[in-house]
Amino acid sequence: MERTQLIEAELNTLYLISQVLNSAHDLQAKLQAVLEILHKRSGMRSGMITLREMENDGMIVCAVYTDGTGKPAHPIRYNPGEGLMGAILDEGSTIVVEKVSEEPRFLGRLGLYDPDLPFIGSPIMVEKGELVGVLAAQPDNGLFLGERARFMEMIANLIAQSVKMLRVIERKQRNLVTERDQLKQALIKNYSFENIIGHSSPMIKVFDLIRQVAKWNTTVLIRGESGTGKEVVANAIHFNSGCASGPFLKLNCAALPDTLLESELFGHEKGAFSGAINQRKGRFELADNGTLFLDEIGEISTSFQAKLLRVLQEGEFERVGGTHTIKVHVRIIAATNRNLEEEVTEGKFREDLYYRLNVMPIDMPPLRDRIEDIPELSDFLLGRISQQQGGRPLEIKESAIRILMKHSWPGNVRELANRLERAAIMSSNGTIDRDVIVSTGLEDEINTDFSHKFTKLPSVDFNDEALDDRERVIAALEQSGWVQAKAARLLNMTPRQIAYRIQTLDIALKQI
Repeated sequence: MERTQLIEAELNTLYLISQVLNSAHDLQAKLQAVLEILHKRSGMRSGMITLREMENDGMIVCAVYTDGTGKPAHPIRYNPGEGLMGAILDEGSTIVVEKVSEEPRFLGRLGLYDPDLPFIGSPIMVEKGELVGVLAAQPDNGLFLGERARFMEMIANLIAQSVKMLRVIERKQRNLVTERDQLKQALIKNYSFENIIGHSSPMIKVFDLIRQVAKWNTTVLIRGESGTGKEVVANAIHFNSGCASGPFLKLNCAALPDTLLESELFGHEKGAFSGAINQRKGRFELADNGTLFLDEIGEISTSFQAKLLRVLQEGEFERVGGTHTIKVHVRIIAATNRNLEEEVTEGKFREDLYYRLNVMPIDMPPLRDRIEDIPELSDFLLGRISQQQGGRPLEIKESAIRILMKHSWPGNVRELANRLERAAIMSSNGTIDRDVIVSTGLEDEINTDFSHKFTKLPSVDFNDEALDDRERVIAALEQSGWVQAKAARLLNMTPRQIAYRIQTLDIALKQI
């Protein structure tokens, strides 16, 4: 009768424990509940579960139960081979002690066990024989120890599955955290001040403003022509500010009509309009405690400007179709290529919104006003193009740089990047010289462009050993306006000598 009662109690205990281990609780709560069920339902007193630490081979007591007592206040560890717990882990098999007081390996660190009662410890083992811990308890009598040992092994196997899943999740979480940190560092590196290229006077002013404004959470309005690098500046401000750990979201206001723009920025409730099958958070809500970059802010309609103004002033809004007011703390960086002062005068842009946005203006200079930055910009952009082309070595010659510096660049830095990418594709050996630049069609544009100025060309040291003969002759010709007699004097040659060099070096003459 006692054996039948024991079997029924163990079956009932197994069922309850399986339910607990399949619940949504965290592992610590599950293990504590397992020991409580063992204590109350099957007469296995003073239960203890130790788990192997992932950093080393030692074990730490993570759950204890005896008359309501939980995990010990101070961590208790067992090193490999230490005491009875270490022996169970080393041997990888269940150990049954008939009387605790007669087992010399029993350390009794918890001070919970009755020295006159038995003790059973079973290894918690996952796949491939990997031992991750020990389940131990003290039967309330010395009867049927073999059956009770097998019962403990079954419980240990159930625990092992939960521990295995937890370890997999922990490993994935660690990998995700590592990957997140690496990506964050890469972002900070990509959007550091060093990636805003230029040492011209207009760019030095921009750098000073960025460094100042990055310290504070004030609203910034970046102004400038298309392609001047407004988004690059917005990235630099965010990733060098106190909001860098928060989200950074971007939205091109010109890309959406008012109805979609409102939903995109403020979100919507389920059923707010046709197609709104689920609740959706907007960019303001998603960017809470971070930065929201609103590009082409000058393109929004006057009716939507009023809705945007409220968020900027009060930091609160309602989702489309909703009544609940949502408060957020978002740093706004806006950008435009429009003349907002004229827009305000003509009534196309709200004056109050203009002043709310224009707290800290940053004007991006066009590339034609910072021609001296083209050599440095070209090297930087070619480095990126090289990565895009699988690490292909790319080099730009002085003769090509001089051609680039004559262009007025209506498309600014974006146009320069596109031109260099085209030149890289057209260069078979990765060297971009004057002929490669000319082959992209740039020379024809220069010939018809009345705005180019030779006074902006840098002076050339014709004794510079870095220049080859062809580059030296081309530089002299460009410096002299392609007048061969003047170029000959610059190179200390006779007109006949330079004519011979032009012919042998296969230099195409330009008519200016």
